Amino acid sequence: MEINMIASIPGPAEIFVIAIITAIIIFPYWKIFSKAGYSGALSLLMLIPLVNVIMLFFLAFADWPALKNAQKQQ
Repeated sequence: MEINMIASIPGPAEIFVIAIITAIIIFPYWKIFSKAGYSGALSLLMLIPLVNVIMLFFLAFADWPALKNAQKQQ
């Protein structure tokens, strides 16, 4: 019995679907981090298992720089 290794390599269609799903995951987090006053690049951490849960808790309970700036302007 021979194992076909070529079948396990993703083709262009699979890579395209993975890229679309990744963009759908990253884009909203990029906007949320940006509106909170953090770098939007932090949204890339949402792709790493366990780190994404830690980042959600950080985002939920941290003091947002955007809110601090808004309170200073008042």
